[in-house]
Parts: sequence; structure tokens; C-alpha cells
Amino acid sequence: MTDSTPDESQTASEVPVLERVSLWKEMCTKEDWWAVWIGAVVLSIAFLAVYLNLPAGFGEQVAAGENVKVSSPLKSWIAKPGSWSSNPIEAIYKAATTGEDDGRNLLPGLLGVFGISVVVFGAGITAMGHNPLKFARGFVGIFLLATLAYVLAGQAVVKHYNLEYALWALAVGLIISNTVGTPEFLKPAVRTEFYIKTGLVLLGAGVLFSRLLALGVPGIGVAWVVTPIVLISTYAFGQKVLKIPSKSLNMVISADMSVCGVSAAIATAASCRAKKEELSFAIGLSLSFTVIMMVVMPALIKALGMSEILGGAWMGGTIDATGAVVAAGAALGDQAAEVAATVKMIQNILIGVTAFGVATYWVTNVETNDSGVRPDAREIWYRFPKFVLGFVAASAVFSTIYAVLPGGDEIVNAMVKQSTKTLRGWFFCLAFVSIGLETNFRDLAKFLKGGKPLILYVCGQSLNLILTLAMAWLMFEVVFKDAVQDLVK
Repeated sequence: MTDSTPDESQTASEVPVLERVSLWKEMCTKEDWWAVWIGAVVLSIAFLAVYLNLPAGFGEQVAAGENVKVSSPLKSWIAKPGSWSSNPIEAIYKAATTGEDDGRNLLPGLLGVFGISVVVFGAGITAMGHNPLKFARGFVGIFLLATLAYVLAGQAVVKHYNLEYALWALAVGLIISNTVGTPEFLKPAVRTEFYIKTGLVLLGAGVLFSRLLALGVPGIGVAWVVTPIVLISTYAFGQKVLKIPSKSLNMVISADMSVCGVSAAIATAASCRAKKEELSFAIGLSLSFTVIMMVVMPALIKALGMSEILGGAWMGGTIDATGAVVAAGAALGDQAAEVAATVKMIQNILIGVTAFGVATYWVTNVETNDSGVRPDAREIWYRFPKFVLGFVAASAVFSTIYAVLPGGDEIVNAMVKQSTKTLRGWFFCLAFVSIGLETNFRDLAKFLKGGKPLILYVCGQSLNLILTLAMAWLMFEVVFKDAVQDLVK
């Protein structure tokens, strides 16, 4: 079977005018839409697994104010490697040694994740016109490399320094691609964007409006005011001052750094048709600075004597990756972790807004100016990354369930924490491995020529740090100080 449409990762200059297909055909054969369908199926099954196994009289018990424990029956079938100290096998299997230590066997959970992943992604691969058997064979290797990354991240010393799986997954892939080269049998399963787009749809179920309201207005002040200022300023700085030749690289770096890291980079790259190597470079740059910031910022905040709330808000608005934000916030304390996570979730909502804004700007300004031909306004729809619709829909649906259904908060929390969050982590890990496998330093060297992209990131992040700290201080320490203190007690 062969592809019937051009590769979505190609730039506008590389792809001739696309043949417009019907919406139905697009929804059946395009990667973005399959990310939505897979996300919808996984979220539906995860929700029903919890809902259909609620204890008898659950609604009445919740109404009476009783604390009812809710769990997902999928929990034991969806797992990731655990922590270990000296024996890496203990990350997956550990025999019980004392009465207090029951040991663990995570192999069924790993096999469960593998089975789910190869089936759902294999279905999408088949519908998009690729060979499912070649994909499945390559996916075995990709999954084993992702498992290795999780095992490396679980080592006790590594965990102490918060060197998360994303860094190890990227490193594993980079080592292979830049030494022996990516084996041919793996390449059909190197599907970076497919994995991460699906993971982002699952992320939507955890971005709940009701939780955002807990620290609403001050968090919005930090995330929704500073972020667009930094995005626009950084892009303008790259074009007007640094004169970066590639506008798409400039935009992806700006969005990656100002919005929320890899997630925003993927969405923005789709909107402006950035090249794969440009996206890989931006993500690598982001991950490098994320590791530095998540280690340095908590120590700096403590040294400066900042409050946990102010420090958490500052980190939530500046550290790129959501997982890194939570880890850095936890290093400060529970209050910092809550505030940091909430600010980051509010900022995550801008993924869809940013993608739409960039698509509109690119179609109506950049490509018009470059070619002298004004594209049809419908191009904005074709350019808009459709998986963002899945992200927004998941957020809306599960926010409603959370707020309306009796015990909805317990149901959604059990669903997310015990199944979809784990799957989301795996999908992201698969994506980071894939990024490494398709990234060659020789290809990326041209982007560092003159150091302009690095200067762009450093200057943009510096502006981000300054403006976010000022706004966080104003919102959390001055204007809404009393209200925030009451909420986080």
C-alpha cells in the first residue's frame, strides 16, 4: 500500500498545491484525525472502565459527603518501569523480601501498554496507507528503546536530580542515529508526530476547567498575558534583529520557548509547515534548557527567599515541559507544586489558540508576502492542526464530567492518574525516541551557524523569566494575595 497524499511534515515550498479531499476522506486518512480518534477511543474505554466498576450506591455516598475510594481496573494492565538502585531488573520485577515489601511485577502492565499501542497506532498506520506489518516489526524495537529510557530514568540517583525519561529517550535515539545509524527496520515505526499528537489529545482530559478556576484570575494573568507578549516579541526579534533566514524555525523556537515546550512546538510546526529537522532542533534546544531550569530554578528561588506560591507561579510560566514543572514545583513544596501545575495547565490551553493564530498569520501574511499570491482563506482550515480539536474536546468533555457527574472529580482523577496519564507518558516517550532516531547532528549543524537560534532562545527565555516573575509577583503577592493564600491552605 502507498500513501495517497503528501507527507504532512513537508513544508509548503516542498509540497505542490495539495489536492483538496472531502472532509470525510481527510478524517479517515490523515494523521491528525487519527490522533483524535485514537485519543477518543482510549479516553472512552478508560472512563467506562472506572464508571462501570463504581461501588454500589456511589452517588448516594458522595452526596452524603462520604469519602469513597475509586480505582481503575486498568491500573494493573497499564504500567511503566519503576525505580531501582543497583539492579535495573528491579525496575520491572522485584521479589518480595519482607512482610512490608510485597515486591512488584510490572511485566503484565508493560505488555498491556505494548498491546494497546501497537493495535491503535497500527490501525491508524493502515488507514493512512502504510504497511502495518512493517510498522509492527519496527514498533517492537521502538518500544524496547522507550522501555530502556524509562528504566534509565528510574535509577535512584538519576531520579534525585530529576533527569526525566524524555531526556533519556532522546539520548538513546540520538546515540543510535549518530553512531551506527537508524536501522531500516525501525524506520516505519519512527512516527514522532503521530505519537505526540495522540498524547496531546489524552493530555486534554487532564486540563480541567474546574481545576483552573481554583487559581483562575492570577494564573490567567501569568499565563495568558505574558505568553503572547513573549511569543510575538521573540519572533519579531528573530526576524528584525537576528534576521534568522527560516521564518518557520524562528516561529517554532518562539512558540516552544514561550508557550509550553514540545507540545506547542508540534502544534506550531504543523501550522507553519516547519521542516522535520527544524522541529527536532527546536525540541532539542528546549529539552536542554528545561533540564537546566528545572534544577537551577528551585535552588535559586530558595536562595532568594521567595515564597513557595510565587516560586511555583514563576516556574509554571517559564519551564517548558509540564512534567518538569511538576517535578521542579515538588522540589520546593506542596504549595509550589500545586500553583506551578495550575499555571502550566492554564498555559497549556494556549496550544490551540497559538496553533490557530500561527496558521492564520502564516497563510494571510508570510506565504502571501513570500509568493505574492494570496492563498484561499480555506487554507487556514487545511493548515490548522486538527489534533488540537481533540485536545480541546477532551478538556471540555471531562471538565463537564468532573463538574456535573456525582463524584465526577473522583472518577476523572482515577481515570487520568491510573490509566491515561501512564499511556500519555508512553506515547511521549515513543515520540522522544523517534525524535532522536531521525535527528542527525550533521543535519542540525546548519541551524547553529552564527549561533542565531541559540541567541534567540536565550534572549526570549530571559524576557520570559523577567516578565513572568513580575506578573507572578503582581498577581500572587499583591493583587490576589489573600485569595490565593486561602485557596492553597
